[in-house]
Amino acid sequence: MNNIVAGAAKKLIGLAEASLSEAIKKNGEGSKIGFEGTAFYLPLSYALLGLEVKDLKGARDVVAQAKLLAEGKPASCGLNIPYLDGLLNKALAVLFVEELLAALLHTPQEGFLGFVPDTVLRSLGVQLVDGRIAGIAVVIGKAKDTDTAVKIIRGLQEKNVVSLLAGNQGEKSIRDQLVEGNVELGLDNYIVPLGSDELSVIYAVNFAIRAALTFGGCHGGQWQEALKYTQDRVPAFVVVLGKLDDVITATGLGVLNLGFPIITDMDAPQVGKIETTKYEALVTEKDSEKFVSRCIETRGIKIKVSRLPIPVLHSPAFEGERVRKENLKVEFGSKYSTAFEYLVSRPMEQVEDGKIELVGSDIDSDLKSMPLGIYVEVASRNFNKDFEPILERQIHRYINEAQGVMHMGQREMIWVRISREAFDKGFRLKHLGVIIHGMLHRDFGALVDKAQVTIFTLAEDVEKHLRGATEAFIARDERLKGLTDEKVDTFYSCALCQSFAPNHICIITPERLGLCGAYSWLDAKAAFEITPTGGNQPIKKGECTDETLGQWKNINDLIFEKSNKTISEVSMYSMLVSPQSSCGCFECIVALLPEAGGVMVVNRDYAGMTPLGMTFTQLAGSVGGGVQTPGFIGVGKLYISSKKFISAEGGLARVVWMPKDLKDALRPRIDARAAELGLEGFCDRIADETQAQTIEELLEFLKTKSHPALGMPALI
Repeated sequence: MNNIVAGAAKKLIGLAEASLSEAIKKNGEGSKIGFEGTAFYLPLSYALLGLEVKDLKGARDVVAQAKLLAEGKPASCGLNIPYLDGLLNKALAVLFVEELLAALLHTPQEGFLGFVPDTVLRSLGVQLVDGRIAGIAVVIGKAKDTDTAVKIIRGLQEKNVVSLLAGNQGEKSIRDQLVEGNVELGLDNYIVPLGSDELSVIYAVNFAIRAALTFGGCHGGQWQEALKYTQDRVPAFVVVLGKLDDVITATGLGVLNLGFPIITDMDAPQVGKIETTKYEALVTEKDSEKFVSRCIETRGIKIKVSRLPIPVLHSPAFEGERVRKENLKVEFGSKYSTAFEYLVSRPMEQVEDGKIELVGSDIDSDLKSMPLGIYVEVASRNFNKDFEPILERQIHRYINEAQGVMHMGQREMIWVRISREAFDKGFRLKHLGVIIHGMLHRDFGALVDKAQVTIFTLAEDVEKHLRGATEAFIARDERLKGLTDEKVDTFYSCALCQSFAPNHICIITPERLGLCGAYSWLDAKAAFEITPTGGNQPIKKGECTDETLGQWKNINDLIFEKSNKTISEVSMYSMLVSPQSSCGCFECIVALLPEAGGVMVVNRDYAGMTPLGMTFTQLAGSVGGGVQTPGFIGVGKLYISSKKFISAEGGLARVVWMPKDLKDALRPRIDARAAELGLEGFCDRIADETQAQTIEELLEFLKTKSHPALGMPALI
C-alpha cells in the first residue's frame, strides 16, 4: 500500500510541476489561479497549509509542501499525520497536487457542476444542520450495471444522503448510468455530478474542508482544528465502485485524513478503525442490497426515515423534483383550477385519528386538471392555535417529498402535479392524506394526538371550504402582525447550527427571525413544545440593560455560556455595537456603506459585485463561523421589513442598495413598512445593480433620489 501511494504521489507531483511550468511559460508567474465562487483561494492548501495561493508563483509553494509530505516529512506549517506509518501524509500530498491540477487543468464540462461554490455550500449547510440532509456520499467510478447504479443512488436518496459523483471508467461514468436509468439529477434531487475524471474528487474534498472554514470558524493553517472539524462534524463517506487504480487508492486514503471512510464493491484489504475515523476505515460490500446500509453504518450516520404506506418513495431527496408536462398525469391549482390547503385544530372528540376521506372523483379519469382542497384537522390536549400555520406550512414539504409528486405554494395559492409514473405505481389522492397524517405524527407527536385529512375534488366543495379557510388566513395574519418584542416576556435561542459553528447561538424574537430565514419566534416556540430538550430553548428577557441597542442581562448571560465563553454581549437591534454573530447559513448579509450613510443588503443567490467591492462569497468569508463583525450581520430576508431591523442605527431608512431580484421579492413588505415611516416611494429610492455597481455610481443615484440616508447622522 505504501508503494502504491508513494508512486501515485510521485506521478501527480511530476504532472503538477510540468503543468505549472507550462502555465508560467505561457502566461507568466503573476497569472491568477483559483476556483470561481470561493473566497478561500485553493481551499485545501489554504485550510491545512495556510497558503493563500493567488497566482502561479504562489502555486509553487503547494508543490514544495507536497514533496515534503510525499517524502514522509512534516509540512513547513507543522502539518503531520503520523498514523499508518506516515501513509496518510503521502496521501495528503496527493490531495494537494490534485487540487492544484484541478485549478490548472479543469475546464467546465456540460452536465457537471465542477467546483462547488460557497453559495451552494451554505445552502446545503442549512439542510445539514436541520436534518434534511443526513450525510454526503462521494461516489467515485461506476457501478457494474445501470440497475445497480440506480439502486445505490436511490437508496442514498431515500436515506437523505447527497451523492457527489466523480470520475469514470473507460468512456462511461455513474452519471451516464443514472441518465440511462431515467434518474433526474441535480442539487434539488441530492445527486450532483462534479466531473467525469478522477481529479473531480477534489471538488468534494474542497467542499468538506470549506465547511470547517465557513461554519467551524477555522482559519488558514489551523490544520489540526480543520481536520478535527471534518472528522467530527461533516457526515461524509467515500464510495468507490469498480476498478481501484493507484490514483483512486491514494486519493481515498487522503480523504481518510478528513475522517471519511471508504466503502467499495471491489476486493480490497480491509482496514479497521484508525485514529481519524469513527469506525472502520476501508470496507468491502459486494451485495448491492446491503451496500447503502453498510455505508451508513460505517460512517455512523443516524438516519431518520419515515416508512409511509404509499406506493412511491418518500424522502427530502425528492423535494426538488419537478413533474414536467410531458410526464404529467394530473395537476391542481395554479392557473388551471381552484386549489387550497388548510389545517385547523378541533376538540378531541371531533377528530378521528387516521381517517382519510376523499370527497369527489379520484385521478383515474383522463382529466388533466381538477379542483383540490386539502383539509387537515388536528386535535390535542395541549394544542395552541398559534401552531396551526406552523404545521400547515409543513404540508408543502411533506407532499413534495413524495417521488413523482410536485407541490408549490401554500394556503390558497398551491400548485400540485402528479406524474404518470407515480400514478402507474398506484399513487392516488388518498395517499396525500396518508403522507400528511404520518408525517405530522412523526414530526409533531408532542403537539398532535389526532389528525384526519379530507380531500375535496368537487368544485362546489372546494369553493365552500376555501371561503372558511380564507377567513382563518386573514385572522392569522392579523394575529401575527400584532406580535412584537415588547408584548412577550420570552425570546428563544436556536442552537441548530452549532453542529457547524460551535460558538454561534441565534436569539429569535417576534420581530427578528433566525438568520437562516427558516425559524420564526412561533416556529421556535413550537419546536420547544415538540422537543423540550432540543435546540430551541426559551429565555426570559428579564432586565433590559439597553433598550435602544436591544440588550438584556439574561440574553447576554446565555450567549456567553452557549458561545463557549467567546461572546459576552449581543445587541439585537444594532449592527455596529456587539451585533449578533452568524453561523454561515444566513439568507442575506447587511453591510455598512459609510460613504453613503447607509447599508447594503445582498442575498446569497446574488453572484455579482456589490458597491462595497466585494461579492457575497467574499463578504461571507468574514461574517460566518460564529464571530461578531461590527458593521456586518447575517439576517433572514424577512427581517429587513421588521420594525426592529437595525433600529439602533435608523432602521429601514438606512438601506441604500440591494440586488434587484431581492428588492422585487420584498417590495410589498418594504412598501408597507416605508408607509409607516412616511417614506414615500422608498423602494424605488433603493439602488440595485442595474442602477449602481460602484460606490460612486451609488452616491450619484442616492442624490438624484434624495434618499433619506444622506440626511441622517453619520454611522461612524
